[in-house]
Amino acid sequence: MATDDASPGQPAPSSSADEASLRVLLPQVLPSLLVGVGASLLLLGISALADEFEGVLWDDLPDALGIGGYSSLWIISMLTAAGIAVGLVVWKVPGHAGPDPASMGLGGTPLAPGVVPGLLLASALALAGGVSLGPENPIIASNIALAYWLGRKVAPAVPGAAWVALASSATIGALFGTPVAAALVISEALAGTPGRGSLWQRLFAPLVAAGAGSVTTQLLADPTFDMDIPPLTDPGWGDLLAALVIASAAALFGLASCYLFPYFHAAFRRLRHPMLMLPLGGLVLGLLGALGGPLTLFKGLDQVKELTSSIGSWSSGELARLAVVKLFALLVAASCGFRGGRIFPAVFIGAAFGLLAQALVPEVHPAIAVSSAVLGVLLATTRQGWISLFTGAVLAPSPAVLGLLCLASLPAWLIVTGRPQLELDEQGDSLR
Repeated sequence: MATDDASPGQPAPSSSADEASLRVLLPQVLPSLLVGVGASLLLLGISALADEFEGVLWDDLPDALGIGGYSSLWIISMLTAAGIAVGLVVWKVPGHAGPDPASMGLGGTPLAPGVVPGLLLASALALAGGVSLGPENPIIASNIALAYWLGRKVAPAVPGAAWVALASSATIGALFGTPVAAALVISEALAGTPGRGSLWQRLFAPLVAAGAGSVTTQLLADPTFDMDIPPLTDPGWGDLLAALVIASAAALFGLASCYLFPYFHAAFRRLRHPMLMLPLGGLVLGLLGALGGPLTLFKGLDQVKELTSSIGSWSSGELARLAVVKLFALLVAASCGFRGGRIFPAVFIGAAFGLLAQALVPEVHPAIAVSSAVLGVLLATTRQGWISLFTGAVLAPSPAVLGLLCLASLPAWLIVTGRPQLELDEQGDSLR
């Protein structure tokens, strides 16, 4: 006969454990919700401001002047002007728009709150001006700075790392419109860190923040990564081979930017002053934009949708030009001091590279070509395995594609492991 270890009148050990977990987790709900909603609102506010300014610069102003909004002359003028505007912010605004963006990843040490206004202004100007960078790095850094500063004032007993995790998760959830990406990234970050409680307990508050951020974004903006790519319904051995080859080739292509990055960065740093580095960088970006066309401007997400909406109508030469020009535009923008993230431009590079592979070998399914190439480029440029896999999967949502991407990530990851990253240390050397 089984015996019960609990004494009469005492709660079972499992009940005590559940009550203890509840006492720990319940107070985390409200702060997590507030950080999640706040992070999303900041992202949406800066994005809306940049979109409005973009409409003025690229539609209203050229129409009023009677010139083409995307003519070569206007592209060169606008990117150069963006360099001058951001250069003034970096030079004159308190905080100088934060540290060198070449050394900023997703997250990091909280910035002083006084840096945030300049960082957000520089990011909004770059987004509106057509610079090939996304909003993710400045928005995450700003949300971390604000959450850390406010959190330490309101609840000084809470570890600072908790506010950093909440802000990071909330912003990633808001950016992707789903908490899944944030959960994957935070679980990866927590895997090697000591802590009390199960992994789920440690993920609870970040996941609530990510959920609040993603729901707020969905309710107010309805973001989507759906590229309307024809679905893959019946994968075969040929699809697996294509995924393996394209992901590996795209990883090598993405690595080229990582090897070139320190040289581009060192060349611009020799100019020393932001009013030299950024206007020159803007001019170079304008020349690249004139060469590549309007699709190679801006952060790249809307441009990917346009690119994939007409699969089969692009020649291999056009797609190669788009991929190469965007890669160099990303390098220049990240090297000369523009504030912005590198994930969204890398998605465009991957999509163009994948469609190039599909144009060269028409038997390759477009869903395999695009998702595998985006996976490879993101692995090379971010070293964020979960984000790379997640982004590749959501571009062509299909259980069959997800399984193939999991396998394709293995050789691509082996190719990029130990290689330079698209991020530098404070001395300008590549991180590995």
